[in-house]
Amino acid sequence: MEVILKKDVEHLGYANDVVKVKDGYARNFLLPRGLADVATESNRKQLAETLKQRAHKLAKVKEEAEKMAAGLADKTLKIGAKVGESGKIFGSVNTIMIADAIKGLGFEVDRKNIKIKGDAIKTVGKYEAEVAFHRDVVRTIAFEVVEE
Repeated sequence: MEVILKKDVEHLGYANDVVKVKDGYARNFLLPRGLADVATESNRKQLAETLKQRAHKLAKVKEEAEKMAAGLADKTLKIGAKVGESGKIFGSVNTIMIADAIKGLGFEVDRKNIKIKGDAIKTVGKYEAEVAFHRDVVRTIAFEVVEE
């Protein structure tokens, strides 16, 4: 069954994408939760018209996302954390802390668009995170966890 996604669905696609999924997945998960519509001929025409109207707006948003990514490319974020005597952090560094550090540099990124590479961060050191500024603009950003 082909469906038109209303919202971004992880590991499947982004909003306004036409994707082919199994019938049960569409009927039991996507459609009841309002994440997708069945890709009928009328829905496809409506989608084409909507995409046509949004094309120039999306180009502007993508351009701004690339500017943000370029502004953060050469910077290393520093995240302060309380550290015990053995060098381990109390708790762990999460995406909220990274989003706050990026916000401190003057850029706004939603924490849901940040993925930390590797396992949970529980020690001081240098790490990397993948930040999605836009669906086509995904960059790897270096950050350093330092003792507070």
